[in-house]
Amino acid sequence: MNRQKAGVENVYMIQCVRDGEKAIGVARLLWDGSYIAFLSDVIVDAEYRGMGIGSRLVESCIQKLKDDMKPGYKVKITLSSAKGKEAFYEKFGFQVRPHDNCGAGMDQWLMKE
Repeated sequence: MNRQKAGVENVYMIQCVRDGEKAIGVARLLWDGSYIAFLSDVIVDAEYRGMGIGSRLVESCIQKLKDDMKPGYKVKITLSSAKGKEAFYEKFGFQVRPHDNCGAGMDQWLMKE
């Protein structure tokens, strides 16, 4: 399976907004059904920014998680914001890290030769 196909088939939810045949917005949500979910690839075409498309994508991902959580579940949604876009996610209750309860977000790229 190639990477692009795996990136679509192995997600919990993928949202795509179209204008006719053109994809203008997308968001991916990864969740294994446990206590951590990852919101990824929230992207809106530059021509369509400022129209609420990104907000609707994020809201629908959060709502999908809430709808599918079992009673008593507690799920932490994480994401990696693009630099300068943190305020967009704060509107939905996300907190910039580091803060008093959590350290800095961290990542690394792995490559197999």
